[in-house]
Formats: sequence, C-alpha cells, structure tokens
Amino acid sequence: MEKHKNISMAVIKRLPKYHRYLEELMKNEVDRISSKELGEKIGFTASQIRQDLNCFGDFGQQGYGYNVKELYTQISAILGLDRGYEAALVGAGNIGQAVSNYSRFENLGFKISAIFDANPKLIGMKIRDVEIMDIDEMESILEEQKIDIGIICVPRKNAQVVADELIKGGIRAIWNFAPVDLIVPDHVKVENVHLSESLLTLIYLLNESES
Repeated sequence: MEKHKNISMAVIKRLPKYHRYLEELMKNEVDRISSKELGEKIGFTASQIRQDLNCFGDFGQQGYGYNVKELYTQISAILGLDRGYEAALVGAGNIGQAVSNYSRFENLGFKISAIFDANPKLIGMKIRDVEIMDIDEMESILEEQKIDIGIICVPRKNAQVVADELIKGGIRAIWNFAPVDLIVPDHVKVENVHLSESLLTLIYLLNESES
C-alpha cells in the first residue's frame, strides 16, 4: 500500500464512512456518483469530499463524477483492506463475545483466529468455530501464529497487563474496549472504543437539544 504522510486524523476517520456508503451503492448497482450526490447521502459537503479524496490521489473526472466500484477499491486499498489481518481477542465476556460474533469482519479480511480468557467456565467453548483458550497459553500461541492485532475486552484493572503481554508477543496494533488509556511503545497503534464516553457524549447532546 502506498504510504500517505501528513494526512489529518479527521480525514482518516472519515474514510470508513466513505467505504461503507460506496459498498451500499455497489449493492444497489449504482455505477457512478458525483461528489454532490455522495455528499447528500453521507451528510458531507461536495467540497469536503473532494478535499478528503484529493489527499490520496485524483479519483474523479469532471463532468462524470466517481466510478463507484473503482473508488471503493481505491479506498479499500488506502485503508489496507487489500491484505488479510489475523487478530487475537482477550476477554470472552459479553463484549468479547459480541465482537467475536460480528460476521462482517470476515468480509473486511479481518479474522479473529485466537480467543483467550481466564475464566475456567469459558475455556473450551467455541465462538464461530474458534475455541476459547486459557490466557496462560497466550504467549506460546502468539509465538506460533502471526497475529497482527490484539483486541482487549477485559476489565479495566487487567487491561494494561494484557496489552503488555500482547506487545511482547509481537502485536503491533490494539483495539481496546477496556475503559482505560493504555501505555504502549510508539510503534504500537491503539484505537480505543470507550463505550461509556460515547454514551456520555450522546447524553450531553440530548440535553443540549432540550435546553
């Protein structure tokens, strides 16, 4: 994948939304779309869309717009979806099971190939044909398998220890569902999914709209 430097995080975070809407357009057999039409569907201005996409190349044609399939393929490549990713999930409780059961991940080339937990009642169970293993086996499994991403779904108090073990095992990216900010080396990328923070933001917006 071509490296794109100095792209703002705001632009990067909008790419998955483009990807999702373009996929829907393809399912509806839409062949081409203008930046204005795409903006109306997504809720962005046509100018915003053109600026975002121009950060990565010249995709549209004046008077024609965007070829939906080509743009979808290009954004997939920019996001890195043109290769597969193996993930290890730690914490097979409610959130961990929900993440493991999300079928669309496989369509994105993302496979949860190992699941770990410390609860003896869960060890040996299977989620989508992946057996839950004892967390004590994690070190050896990470050494055997090429795992790209670690998914942390453990309680807050255990999250940093789990992160340290994942990094020791060669993990370069962490998807963190624990309500804590992890301390990691610079080469390890972290995306936090703090459910309570998202809920509090929603509650704030609800109250603002009523005031």
